[in-house]
Amino acid sequence: MPKILVVDDEKVMVKGLKFNLENDGYEVDAGYNGKQAVEMARDTSYDLILLDLMMPEIDGLQACMQIREFSSVPIIMLTARNEDTDKLLGFEYGADDYITKPFNVLEVKARIRALLRRSGTRERRVSDNRVMQGDWGIDTESRAAWNNAGHVELTAKEFDLLELLMRNPAKVYSREQLLNLVWGYEYTGDYRTVDVHIRRLREKMESDPANPQNILTKWGVGYYFKRS
Repeated sequence: MPKILVVDDEKVMVKGLKFNLENDGYEVDAGYNGKQAVEMARDTSYDLILLDLMMPEIDGLQACMQIREFSSVPIIMLTARNEDTDKLLGFEYGADDYITKPFNVLEVKARIRALLRRSGTRERRVSDNRVMQGDWGIDTESRAAWNNAGHVELTAKEFDLLELLMRNPAKVYSREQLLNLVWGYEYTGDYRTVDVHIRRLREKMESDPANPQNILTKWGVGYYFKRS
């Protein structure tokens, strides 16, 4: 089972990433500053590290450079800044990839899977691009979706929402959780955005959208995908 270290001083974001990565079958440790990141990377063998750029004690760049003195573990930098110079510095200090905040957690998962594949760490559930539930299927590499009637054209957010629900069947997500996970932790849109996208998914994927059999509602709680 791939073991990941997530380090960021935003504890709420770390908690969310840890929860979602563990749901996908990873083992996850958490840290909250650059000094911790270096110490934990030295004491434990990780398959990948998610490392924030701006942190107390020492920043992500310094932490990355120090980790590179004793480890070649894949490192993805997280940053709220989108400057090319920051990215170039990150790569110079030894980072393997860069993700800009606010991010979509599904993008983070995709980057993790890609980097683990490149580094030779494989695990069936993590590396498999296809997700099947009953008559429905998606391919996360080609971002294709289909049901028993054939291929279904989805928007980017519709696909991301469907992927999250299908990867975690029977797990009920509140609208707030779905906004955070699919639209990003800093998204400030209306909760009705989720309802609209669920309705559109049902219209496109369900044979009878008024009586859905796959994307279901748990009244007063949220939405979930029926386990096949």
